[in-house]
Amino acid sequence: MLPVMLQLYNLREELAQDFEGTLQKTAEIGYKYVELAGLYGKTPGEFKAGLDKAGLSAISAHVPYRNMLADPEKVIGDYIGLGCKYIAIPYLNDEDRSTGSNYEEVKKSIARLGEITNKLGAVLLYHNHDFEFKQYNGKYALDDLYDSIPASLLQTEIDTCWANIGGVNPSEYIRKYSGRAPVVHLKDFYLPDGITPENMYELIGLAKKADANAKDGFEFRAVGYGKQDIPSIIKASVDAGASWVVVEQDRPSSGKTPLECARDSLNYLNSLK
Repeated sequence: MLPVMLQLYNLREELAQDFEGTLQKTAEIGYKYVELAGLYGKTPGEFKAGLDKAGLSAISAHVPYRNMLADPEKVIGDYIGLGCKYIAIPYLNDEDRSTGSNYEEVKKSIARLGEITNKLGAVLLYHNHDFEFKQYNGKYALDDLYDSIPASLLQTEIDTCWANIGGVNPSEYIRKYSGRAPVVHLKDFYLPDGITPENMYELIGLAKKADANAKDGFEFRAVGYGKQDIPSIIKASVDAGASWVVVEQDRPSSGKTPLECARDSLNYLNSLK
């Protein structure tokens, strides 16, 4: 079994309310490693102190593309200073996607960010959603992105839920990027057969739209509690040369809290060892 990180976006509301206590509870349920998604109003030094106190290590971080562009060396450097070996672009706004007007320039900018990240001692990743599986120049936009930027400047962070929703087999897609897939997002979900809610990525952090989409029967699930073939995905990750997997559940389900869901995910993964 590959080492497991918890994406702290899962616990965003808890961290905002009780930063140190939530980190401590994360460690108590068994996590040793985390992936960051913001600093919750803390300075890098304060955040690092909280991680150290809880006995947690930050391995990677989701850092908004536009934030990095504004001051690449400082923004990227701050996260590397927290211990992060990987810096992931988590999302692109409408105008920066393959369907927007900036896409070709965005690819050049991502390559430059990759150069800066390398210079500072880390690796740049791209974390997909479902919209990258639209066609662009006769291929998936995500494939175009990776074809346009060399692996030395951009590695993959394949989100297996959104890959599935996007229409590909997650395990096969991970293997497609063997040698370029150091970090894989394990994300499970439930979706009734024959149902395809619109714009499901809008569930991320948008409770009103999440409630609306929930009527379609879609929900994120703890890893091992949904429709994904997790053992197959883990095997594919190992075969592709991945170093880490990440537990991510954008919203809790089954009447449980985010921490309870995180615990269930880790317990399931430990049962596979």
